[in-house]
Amino acid sequence: MRAFLLSRLSQSLVLLVIVSIIGFTILNLIPGGPMAQYGLDPGMTADDLERLKEQLGLNRPIWAQYLDWAWRLVQGDWGHSFRDGAPVVSVIGRHVFATLLLMGSSTVIAIALGTWIGIRGATHRYSGFDYVATIGAMVALSIPTFWFGLVGIYVFSLQLGWLPAGNMYTIGDGSVLNYLHHLILPSIVLALVHVAIWSRYMRTATLDVISQEFVKTARAKGLSERRILMKHVVGNALLPMITLAGMQLPSLLTGALVTETVFTWPGMGRLFLDSLGYSDYPVVMGLLMFSAILVIAGNLIADIVIAIVDPRIRLA
Repeated sequence: MRAFLLSRLSQSLVLLVIVSIIGFTILNLIPGGPMAQYGLDPGMTADDLERLKEQLGLNRPIWAQYLDWAWRLVQGDWGHSFRDGAPVVSVIGRHVFATLLLMGSSTVIAIALGTWIGIRGATHRYSGFDYVATIGAMVALSIPTFWFGLVGIYVFSLQLGWLPAGNMYTIGDGSVLNYLHHLILPSIVLALVHVAIWSRYMRTATLDVISQEFVKTARAKGLSERRILMKHVVGNALLPMITLAGMQLPSLLTGALVTETVFTWPGMGRLFLDSLGYSDYPVVMGLLMFSAILVIAGNLIADIVIAIVDPRIRLA
C-alpha cells in the first residue's frame, strides 16, 4: 500500500505541474493577457499600464512569472485577486461549499437512480423498461446540460411555479428547507447525464456478473432470484462502479460550471466564468489547480477503496 501511494502521489505531482504549466501559458498567451481588463479603462494611460505591469510582475518573461507563482503556491500563497485584492484561497473558499453541495446532491441522485435503472434493465433484458431506459440514456447523453436547465426553468418555475428559477436561497430566508427548495432543480439537471452514464455501466456490469459461474451455482442450489440478486450480483456489479465514480469527477465539474451559470448558482463554475470575464487570472489559476487536485484525489480514493473492498486486487 505504501509503495502504491508513493507512486500515485509522485505521478499526481507531475500531472499537477504539467496542468499548471499548460494553464499558465495559455492564460498569458490570450490576446491582452492579464492586463486586458485594465486596458479597457479610458483613464488608464500607457505609462500607467507599464507601472501596473511592473508592480504585478507582469513585465518579466513568462517562465520567470511561472516559477515565481509556483514557488508561492508551494508555500501556500495562491496569490491575490486582480478585482479586489482578496487572497485567492479566500475567494475560492466562499464558493466551494455551493459547488460541493450541488455536486454531492447530484451524485447521490445519479448513483441511486442509475443503479436501480441499470439493475432493473439487466434483470429485465429486452423488456419495455429496458428499451425505454436505453432510449432515455441516449437522449440524455445527446442533449446539452444547459438545454435541460432552460427547459426545467420554463416548466417547473415559469409555468408551474413549483421550484425557484435560480440562486442558492431566498434573500432573508436562510432556512434548510429554503436551501433544499433551491437545490432540487439544479441538482436534478446536473444528475441527468450521469444517471444515463451510471445506468448503462451498471446494466453492463450486472449482465456480466449474472453470466458468471458462481451465479449459476447459486441457482442450482435452489436460491431465489431475489436472494441471488441482492447477495451475489449487486455487490459484485458495484465494484467497477467505484472506479467510475472517481472518473466522473471531471464531467461533474464541467457540468457544474454550466448548471451554475444557468441557475445563477454561486459556486466555483460561476466564479470561473466571472473571473475569465474580468481577466482575473490569479483566481482562474487557483480554480484550475483546485479542480485538478480534486479530480486527482477523487481518482486516488477510488483506487484505494476498490482495492480494500475487492480482495482480488492487491496494491503493490
